[in-house]
Amino acid sequence: MSYPQQGQGQPYQQQQQQAYQGGYEPAPAQQQQQAVARGAGYNMKRRNPVGAWLGLPMITLGIYGLVWMFKVHSELHSYDRRIDDAATGALLSMIFGFVTLGIWPLVVWCKLGGRIAEAQRAAGLPATCSGGMGFLLGILGFGVLYYQIQINKVVDRYGDTPAGQQVSLVA
Repeated sequence: MSYPQQGQGQPYQQQQQQAYQGGYEPAPAQQQQQAVARGAGYNMKRRNPVGAWLGLPMITLGIYGLVWMFKVHSELHSYDRRIDDAATGALLSMIFGFVTLGIWPLVVWCKLGGRIAEAQRAAGLPATCSGGMGFLLGILGFGVLYYQIQINKVVDRYGDTPAGQQVSLVA
């Protein structure tokens, strides 16, 4: 390897100088921030919001509401392990909530909104789910519909990936 003689720059410097003759040097190209996978979890099941809200609970005389609550909590935990596994506690709150005059189920219901918002952030989506909105809509009878629509946003982020298949988490 020979050293450059006086007046000669390094070969890469010459190429840069030739590229920028005259005018201003162009601004460096900004690198696109790509979503980098920070973890992995299992995709959740996409459910019909109207079916989960009205159809199946009417057919099963309300039993599906308990099943839905357990499955949603379980799927949120398997999707992102940072979300605590509150499936059993949620089911017990629905069954024995009368002991606390309905306060325990309401607390669990509001916390579900926060868990869904965490899942939305983990998917790289803006956290649009609100526990307060879920609380208000839950009192009016539309809570399951609201929460299932919010969960489906996370599921739709991964396209046609089937439920239970491993997916990457962004945040």
